Amino acid sequence: MAEQFDVVDIIRTKRDGGELSTEQINWVIDAYTRGVVGDEQMAALNMAIFIRDMNRREIVDWTQAMIASGDTMDFSTLSKPTTDKHSTGGVGDKVTLPLGPLVSSYGVAVPQLSGRGLGHTGGTLDKLESIPGWQADVPTDRLMEILEDSGAVVAAAGAGLAPADKKIYALRDITATVDCIPLIASSIMSKKIAEGTSALVLDVKVGSGAFMKDLDQARALARTMVDLGNDAGVRTRALLTDMNTPLGRKIGNALEVEESLEVLAGGGPADLVEITCELAREMLELAGVHDPDVEEALKDGRAMDSWRKMIRAQGGDPDAPLPVAAHQEVVTADRDGVLSELDALALGVGSWRLGAGRARKEDPVQATAGIEIHAEIGQEVKKGEKLLTLHTDTPDRFERALESIRPGIVIGDAPAAARTIILDRIV
Repeated sequence: MAEQFDVVDIIRTKRDGGELSTEQINWVIDAYTRGVVGDEQMAALNMAIFIRDMNRREIVDWTQAMIASGDTMDFSTLSKPTTDKHSTGGVGDKVTLPLGPLVSSYGVAVPQLSGRGLGHTGGTLDKLESIPGWQADVPTDRLMEILEDSGAVVAAAGAGLAPADKKIYALRDITATVDCIPLIASSIMSKKIAEGTSALVLDVKVGSGAFMKDLDQARALARTMVDLGNDAGVRTRALLTDMNTPLGRKIGNALEVEESLEVLAGGGPADLVEITCELAREMLELAGVHDPDVEEALKDGRAMDSWRKMIRAQGGDPDAPLPVAAHQEVVTADRDGVLSELDALALGVGSWRLGAGRARKEDPVQATAGIEIHAEIGQEVKKGEKLLTLHTDTPDRFERALESIRPGIVIGDAPAAARTIILDRIV
C-alpha cells in the first residue's frame, strides 16, 4: 500500500519553519508506530521541532495522534468521580504516596498510573516496591475493582497506552531533544488523557533538581499542558513548586515511604505537608468536593486508613517493617554558620550513586539506599554537627556519592531567604 506522505517532506517543512498539517502529524505518528518511519527520521523531526517549535494547534494534534496510537481507559462506569496528579519529577518528591490516600478518603477515585525512576529523580513504583509484597502490575478489571472499593491505586502504566510516546521518548533521551516544551507537554498529556481521568492537577517542579530550571520556562510548560488537558475535556490545572532544595527530609525508596507514613500519621516535614495539602485541595475541588479540611484528614487517621487499604489491595503488608540499609555514613558541617544551600540536584545525584536510582531502565535499584537530611535551610549549624546520613548496601558507593553531595552543601554567614514552596498556580 502506498503511503499517504513522504516523511522527508514533513521533516523539511518543519526544518524550514513551516507548520505541519493535522493529516501530516496523524500520518507520521502512525507510520513511526508501524515502523514505516525510521528512528533516524523521527530523530530528525524531533530536532526540527526542538529548533523551530510548534503552535498550539500542532501540539494538540501531536498529542491526539499519540493517544490514537494505542488504547485508552474509561472510568465512567465508576460510581465516584476520578482525579489524578502528575509531577514532572524532583528529588525527595514522594507526594504521590500520601496524596492518593488523602484524596480517596473523601470518596474520590484516584487512578495513578506511574513509572519507574531514571537518573536522579525517583520513581513512585520503585518506592512502593520497598513495601513487602506490594505489586505494581494490576490488570484493568482488578484496577477498576480497587478504585470502586478503596479508591486509590498506584500501578504501572500498561504498554498499550500511547505506545508512540514510549518510542519517541526513548529517542529524545539519546538525541538531546528532551527539554522541548511541545514534546514534553505532548508526552505527559498523551499518557494522562489516555488514562481516562476526568480531572488532573499537574505539579510542575522548578529549580536545580527539576527538569525545568527556570520559572518562566516552567510557566510556559504548565500553560501548554493545562490547555492540552482542557481542550481534551480533562479539567486540568497546575501548581508550580520549588525544587532547588529536596522535598522533605528523606531521599530514596524505603526512606521516602517512611517519611510518607509520617505525613499520613499527622506529622512529617512542613514543606511536604504543605504541598500534599495544596495538591489535595486542588484535586478535590476539581472532583466536586469543596473546602475540605485536608489537614484534619491527615491528623484524624482517615488518610492512613485509606493508605492501608491501598497497600493491601495490591498485595502489600502495611504492617511489615521497611528494609534498612546495611551501611550508613554521616556528613557533618565543615564550619560554623548558617546552612544556606542544600542543592537538590547534588543530593539527587548522590542518592542515585548510592543505589537509589538507575542509569538505564533495566538496572536494579536498592530499596534501602538514599539520604536522610538532619538540618534545614536557614538553620544555624556548628562545625562537626550532623547534616546528612547516607544509606547504602554497598559501601564502596560512598566515595562517588560524596563527590556529588559535598559541593551542594553551602554554609554561609548571613541568614538564608525563606523558602517559598508554591510559586504559581495555572488554571
